[in-house]
Amino acid sequence: MKYATIPFYRTLVSSSLNFFRVVYKETDLLVLAEKELAKETLFLVRKIRLPLESYIAKNPYFLKSLTPLPYDEGAPEIVKEMLKAGEIAEVGPMASVAGAIAERVGSLLIEKGYTSEVVVENGGDIYLNLKRETKVAIFAGESPFSGKVALKLKKELMPCGVCTSSGKIGHSLSFGEAEAITVVHKNTAIADALATAFGNIIHSVEDFYKIVSRAKKIENLYGILCIIKDKLLVWGEEIKIEPL
Repeated sequence: MKYATIPFYRTLVSSSLNFFRVVYKETDLLVLAEKELAKETLFLVRKIRLPLESYIAKNPYFLKSLTPLPYDEGAPEIVKEMLKAGEIAEVGPMASVAGAIAERVGSLLIEKGYTSEVVVENGGDIYLNLKRETKVAIFAGESPFSGKVALKLKKELMPCGVCTSSGKIGHSLSFGEAEAITVVHKNTAIADALATAFGNIIHSVEDFYKIVSRAKKIENLYGILCIIKDKLLVWGEEIKIEPL
C-alpha cells in the first residue's frame, strides 16, 4: 500500500506513548497507544467502515447531503451516531465521519484490552482517552497564532473529541473564513460536526458571538477556540489556552 505524504503536524507529536499510522481507503489515522497496534487497528477500521460503506451504497444521499437527515432506527450504529451528530450541529451526517471513526477505533482498542490509554487522530480530528492532562497544538495556516498556542485539557474531560475546521486550510468543505475553529465535546462525532457547522458561520469576529449563543444550548460542549487572522477567541470554562 502506498501512503500519502505524512501531514506535517504529525511530525510534531510528543508523547511517552507509542505512535503508529494506519491507512485504509480514505481513512488515515495516527494512533497513540501503550504499544504498537497497527494490525489490530487496521482490523478494527475495516470492521467499522464495512457497515458504513454498505449503508452509503444503498443510501447515496447520506454521502452528499449538506443538511441533517431523518434518524434511521434500522441503520448501523455508526450511521445512527452520524445522523445524531448531524441533527445536533444542523449539518449533513458526513460532516462527522472522521470524528465518528476516530472515536469508535479508540474506544474499541480500550474495550478489547489492547491499551488503557489512546489517542486517535483522523484528518486533524482527535479522540482523546488519556489518564493525564494533555495539550493539543493548534495549526491555523498563516495566522501568527499558528503552532504557537495549545488547548490544555484536564484528564477529567476525557474521553472527549477535539475537532477542527478551517475555511482556509485542508480539503474539507467549509463556507466560512476562519483560519481555524476547534471544538471540544464529549462525543468526537458531534465535535466534528459542530466544527464544520460553526466554521461555516465564521466570516468575522462578530460571527463568533453568534456561535457562542448557540453553543450555550448544546449539552456536553466543553469549549470552542476560533482563530481569525490575528484574532484568537475562546469560549468555555473547561478549556484553557497555553503558549507552546
